[in-house]
Amino acid sequence: MNRDIIEGNWKQLVGKAKQQWGKLTDDDLDVIQGRRQELAGKIQERYGVSRDEAEKRVKEWEDSIRH
Repeated sequence: MNRDIIEGNWKQLVGKAKQQWGKLTDDDLDVIQGRRQELAGKIQERYGVSRDEAEKRVKEWEDSIRH
């Protein structure tokens, strides 16, 4: 999924993000505002994973919502 599409549709995608990453708070999601780097950073922080792993998870999520 294109980065612009995620940012443009963030309000609709927040629910899917909450389902995928339950440890992210509403405040986290408000701060992220669809920015991929911010999302990966929050996943890294909340789940204690490496930056590469967080990026991988975001990519997998993007692929899943594209279909």
